[in-house]
Amino acid sequence: MNANPDSVVEQVFTSYPVGIREPLLELRALIIEVAAATEGVGPLTETLKWGQPSYLTEQSKSGTTVRIDQFDEGHVAVLVNCQTTLIETARIAFPDLTYSKSRAIVLPTSDELPRDELGLFIAMALTYKLRK
Repeated sequence: MNANPDSVVEQVFTSYPVGIREPLLELRALIIEVAAATEGVGPLTETLKWGQPSYLTEQSKSGTTVRIDQFDEGHVAVLVNCQTTLIETARIAFPDLTYSKSRAIVLPTSDELPRDELGLFIAMALTYKLRK
């Protein structure tokens, strides 16, 4: 992954309250893990978009950007471009998850992350352009 440990992304993570930071760091690790295990994705670039930690497939151009951020006081979100069909597809595949419009999966910080569902969703996002 292309990222500098002292980067502005790291500064954003440290700015979150601990109860938000921990699930976001878990999501970050999951995104990196899924990218490494998913054929065609290639290296990720970690950057900020709209002030949110964002993960891009700049080299392979295989997918859409995946962003993570605090949603509200007790929730974090995995966000994708609202002009994709990713959330629509996820609503069908994972009806028990909570969504915000056509742009995000919203996750309570008090619960364990649904790693299996999120892993599949992240893989779909990181390979979205390969399937178009």
